[in-house]
Amino acid sequence: MQLADLLRETLDVDSQDVWENERTRTPIRCFGVRLHSMGLSVRETSAVLDLLGVDRSHGAIWQWTHRLADSEHDPSPAQPARVAVDEAAVKIDGEWNWLFAAVDLESLYLLALTVFGHHGTDPAAAFLHRLTEKYDLADTEFLVDAYGYRTALARLGLSGWVDYADRNHIEKWFHTFKMRSDRFHTSWVGSRTAVTEWCQQFRRYYNQQRPNQALDGDTPAEVLN
Repeated sequence: MQLADLLRETLDVDSQDVWENERTRTPIRCFGVRLHSMGLSVRETSAVLDLLGVDRSHGAIWQWTHRLADSEHDPSPAQPARVAVDEAAVKIDGEWNWLFAAVDLESLYLLALTVFGHHGTDPAAAFLHRLTEKYDLADTEFLVDAYGYRTALARLGLSGWVDYADRNHIEKWFHTFKMRSDRFHTSWVGSRTAVTEWCQQFRRYYNQQRPNQALDGDTPAEVLN
């Protein structure tokens, strides 16, 4: 699609409540969100808007994207059949923390994302317990990469095994997350609560706004609808 066609398409978008009290006109914001969701970084999106005479900060564009994602209905798999779980280290105020994530392997929907101050069996069990409060996991098969998870699964009466082959989607997700977060933070400054909120915004963006190549350009939310 040509840039002019994309701009013309977004100029037809009706005003939405989510954009109330914003100083930037709705079509411009929608255009910026669309560019970002097509794969452009916030910096690249800002540069394109600047060429069109719209000078907005990277932070403003980031907020446009996530306010729109926050406003949309967020479908989720009620009974995910196969779920991959993993964690990665992130630095907050110079201290290492661990980001736990779980992905439904059928829809690639990001089920949960939580930051803990340490890693091991106890936080893994706490993370899995939070999943049981949101989803029906009685028949779910968990794919993990460490035997400590087997202990955590056993505590909760959940089924799973160590699998290194079929977990590539969770590893690709962490790669996507690190690429996106490194554009903003090589090390976060702030509280764990603030980082968690940023991660939740990214989760909604990933599920609802970002086209996924593995899903033929659809989002996980579109697969579930």
